[in-house]
Amino acid sequence: MNTFVIAGGNSGVGLQAAREFLTAGHRVILLGRDERKGEAAIASFGAARDRADFLSADLSTHDGVRDAARRVGQLTDRIDGLMHSAAVFATKDIRTVDGLTLFFALSYLSRYHLTQLLLPQLLAAEHPRVVMLTATLNEVPKLDPKLFPYFEGFNFWTMLMQVNGASLYYADYLMRTHPKIFAGCVSPGFARTGIFRDAPWFLKLFVVLSAPFRANSIAVAAHNAVQVLLRGEGSSALNWNKPGDFEQRFVITVDPAVQQAVMAACRTVTGV
Repeated sequence: MNTFVIAGGNSGVGLQAAREFLTAGHRVILLGRDERKGEAAIASFGAARDRADFLSADLSTHDGVRDAARRVGQLTDRIDGLMHSAAVFATKDIRTVDGLTLFFALSYLSRYHLTQLLLPQLLAAEHPRVVMLTATLNEVPKLDPKLFPYFEGFNFWTMLMQVNGASLYYADYLMRTHPKIFAGCVSPGFARTGIFRDAPWFLKLFVVLSAPFRANSIAVAAHNAVQVLLRGEGSSALNWNKPGDFEQRFVITVDPAVQQAVMAACRTVTGV
């Protein structure tokens, strides 16, 4: 029985992944901000709930991430797979208590921070794997290190590729610094989840009107992420950009100098 930690596991793609892991006989630890949703998720697992735990956590803040890592460490000394599905579509310049934009803090930095803190548990596993959900990317975006980590002069549409691309840069960095860990990124595509809850009204309307024609099922959206944690392998970080098709992926290749600068900014702001 493997142990999987899912950040954002109380709804959407993360919850679907948890169901599939439990069905396969594994254990899951779910992290999410909404305690009521977390309790409902655990209750929905039926008899399998004995192999599931929920931890209420605010992953948009440094203290919240540190507290989540501490409590995960109290539940397990081995993590076979870590999924990052927590994200927010925040188009306004909302700042966290740490002075960071909410979009960056939750949709990327929490992934770097939490993974770094859980490295002892990941490295204790025989085949540890980490997967991060991103927007659909058909190539590795060019990052501008000068924007990290505070993104002064906030522009959501500029940040969109920077924040999503940072996960690809981190996946490659993680495998370079810890070759035992396999890391990758996955696009769930357009799925009806709660990620658009903070989007502008016109975008929410577009989602509602177009969902019947364009949206993937939650099962399709979660498929590749689940497969990465169950059987992902290789000597390079990979990105899966077609929901439901585990064979379509590309090797993540980054600019080393840019990667070094971005990772240095992450270390400075998180302390790890």
